[in-house]
Amino acid sequence: MPLHTKAAAPLLRWTRHQLPTAAARAPAAVASLQQTRAASSVEAKTYKEANEYPDASFDNPFHRSGGTARETTSIPSFAKYRSNNSETSNRVFQYFMVGTFGALTAMGAKATVQDFLVNMAASADVLAQAKVEIDLSAIPEGKNVIIKWRGKPVFIRHRTSSEIEEAEKVNWQSLRDPQPDSDRVQKPDWLIMLGVCTHLGCVPIGEAGDFGGWFCPCHGSHYDISGRARKGPAPLNLEIPAYSFPEDGKVVIG
Repeated sequence: MPLHTKAAAPLLRWTRHQLPTAAARAPAAVASLQQTRAASSVEAKTYKEANEYPDASFDNPFHRSGGTARETTSIPSFAKYRSNNSETSNRVFQYFMVGTFGALTAMGAKATVQDFLVNMAASADVLAQAKVEIDLSAIPEGKNVIIKWRGKPVFIRHRTSSEIEEAEKVNWQSLRDPQPDSDRVQKPDWLIMLGVCTHLGCVPIGEAGDFGGWFCPCHGSHYDISGRARKGPAPLNLEIPAYSFPEDGKVVIG
């Protein structure tokens, strides 16, 4: 039961005749009650502080002792994390790890780039058409042969001596696309060039035209016996592909 209830309980049991005496004693009972409540409040506050703040002391870092300021900068020690090896040994290990990871990274990058290039490379069927070998012994003198190389027609002309002489005596400096016959052939009796008109990509007709070479009926372009543009809208000579003679009687185009 609360203290104030215990203190006030005797007052409730006084009779009518005892009431004046009890009223006289009431101020003393109230004072005792107030004193008891104040003591209880102090005890509760002391108990709370003792449990919530067990160590309420505070060490002031700026406290001066004997006129000298206390050091306020606390630098932690990393001695237990330091290696027992020498500085040179640690540096060698670090360089080794960096070099190893760098080599692994370079190998990974090389493999990635190589796989990418392999995927971008030409397929087997395209590589099969990269070069074509022709047997020249089957082409008689004075005749044309048309073959297919990389999806384009290729003219192979076995020229006669008179055709070679005619091609060489032309004043090539005056042509729209100046080029001597010697720059267009590796062997004078074999003329090899792409059969694509330089105007709009048509296929000219052999042994036709005003110059005894090739004629494009689409737009009227004329080429001589060396495949040079001589008349019509064609701006350039017929293109010469890359070719070689690995042996007599054979040519490899591409």
